[in-house]
Amino acid sequence: MAVHPTGPGRCRVTVAGDLDVVSAPGVREALQAAVSAHDRVDVDAGQVTFRDCTGLSALIAAARAAKAHGSELRLCAVPHPLALLLRLPHADSAFTIE
Repeated sequence: MAVHPTGPGRCRVTVAGDLDVVSAPGVREALQAAVSAHDRVDVDAGQVTFRDCTGLSALIAAARAAKAHGSELRLCAVPHPLALLLRLPHADSAFTIE
């Protein structure tokens, strides 16, 4: 995972590999820190190769944190398997997906 500033008040977080029970706590922490420090956070999920419900939970928690901070969280380059998970109830309305 890497965080790169992309402009004033903006950053891009690249998540790669597995988004699962092992990596989810770190992803959750990094995304919550990003949304508390930036007005807009773009999450590049194009390199996510595996995901489970714990990884989805980390993304939903980040979306809630963004809303609480008045930030915008966007998911970019979402792979098809992750897009299917995002269609689950309570997940589909939590994100802006590009």
